[in-house]
Amino acid sequence: MQIGPYRLKNNLLVAPMAGVTDRPFRQLCKTMGAGMAVSEMVSSNSLLWGSEKTRRRANHEGEVEPKSVQIAGADPAMMAEAARYNVDQGAQIIDINMGCPAKKVCNVMAGSALLQNEALVQRIVEAVVAAVDVPVTLKIRTGWDRSHRNALSVAHIAENAGIQSLAIHGRTRACGYTGDAEYDTIAAVKAAVRIPVVANGDITSPQKARLVLDLTGADGLMIGRAAQGRPWIFREIDHFLATGTLLPPPEVSEIHMVLKHHLEDLYTFYGLETGVRVARKHISWYTRGLKGSAAFRHAMNQLQTVAEQREAVEAFFGLLHSQGQRLEYDTEPPNEALAA
Repeated sequence: MQIGPYRLKNNLLVAPMAGVTDRPFRQLCKTMGAGMAVSEMVSSNSLLWGSEKTRRRANHEGEVEPKSVQIAGADPAMMAEAARYNVDQGAQIIDINMGCPAKKVCNVMAGSALLQNEALVQRIVEAVVAAVDVPVTLKIRTGWDRSHRNALSVAHIAENAGIQSLAIHGRTRACGYTGDAEYDTIAAVKAAVRIPVVANGDITSPQKARLVLDLTGADGLMIGRAAQGRPWIFREIDHFLATGTLLPPPEVSEIHMVLKHHLEDLYTFYGLETGVRVARKHISWYTRGLKGSAAFRHAMNQLQTVAEQREAVEAFFGLLHSQGQRLEYDTEPPNEALAA
C-alpha cells in the first residue's frame, strides 16, 4: 500500500486510539507486523501544545517510519497550524480525525461531529492539505447516524481536496461500537474514488480480515481494539493473507516476553508513577482469557509501584509456564479504549 511517497511493508494499519496508541504501543505493533501506526489524536488548540500530554503524543523519537500523527479540531485555520506544528515535530503523515465518536470530542464539533457539516469538512481538509508538504489522510465514519450516512459524499470532498488515503470505520457516530460494521458502505466508497481506502471495524481475526477485504475491495485494513493486548494479530493476519494458513497461537513464554518488554517501554516513556497507571490496562488486556486472570487483574489494580507490578507479572506467568497454557481469546475485543 502506498501513501504519498511511503510504500508500506503491508496493508495493515494500527488505528489511532486515545490512551492506547502511544509511542511504545505503535513501535510494538510495527515490530509485530503492522505496516503503519497512527498516533493518538493531538488537539489543534495551540494552548495545549506545551502540556505534558501533548508533548508526549508528539514524541516520535526512534519510531519506525512513516510517522503518522492524527490531529483533531473544528477550525480550519487551527487545524492547518496544528498540521504544520506536528510536521515540525517529525510527523511524516498528517491524519485528520473525523471519526471519533466520544461526546467530549463531538460536543466541541470535532471528530465525527464534523460529518454533519460537509462545507466545514471541505474547508478543513483543504486548509490542512495546503498547509503542509507531507501526505494528508482522513479517518471518518459512515455518517452521523443511520438517517444521515454521507461517507460517499465526504469521500469525494476528500479526494478532490488532495487527501491521499481514506480510512472508514464502518459505523455511524450514533452506533458507537455497537451493531455490525457496514462493509457495504465501505465497498461503495471504494468503488467511487481513486485514492486508497482502508476498512476499519470488527477486524478481530485473520479470517475476518480476509472476509473484509473481499467484501469491501479495500486497499488496506485498520485494526484497533483487537490489537489491545494482542499486538501479534498483525503478523497473524499478514501471514494468513499471504499463505492462506494460520499461525499457531503464541506460547505463554512469548506473551510473557512481549508484555515485559512493553511494560519496560511504558515505564521509561511515562516515568514510574504514570507508567504504573498506564500499564494496568495493558496487563489486563494481555492476560484476558487466561486461567486465574480475573483474580490476578483485580489484585494488579491495587498495586502502586513498578516493583510490585513486575513481581506480580512474574509470579502469574511463572504459574502459567508450569501449566503450559496458551492464550485463549475472548470473542469480542475489549472496549476500554476510545478508537478514533
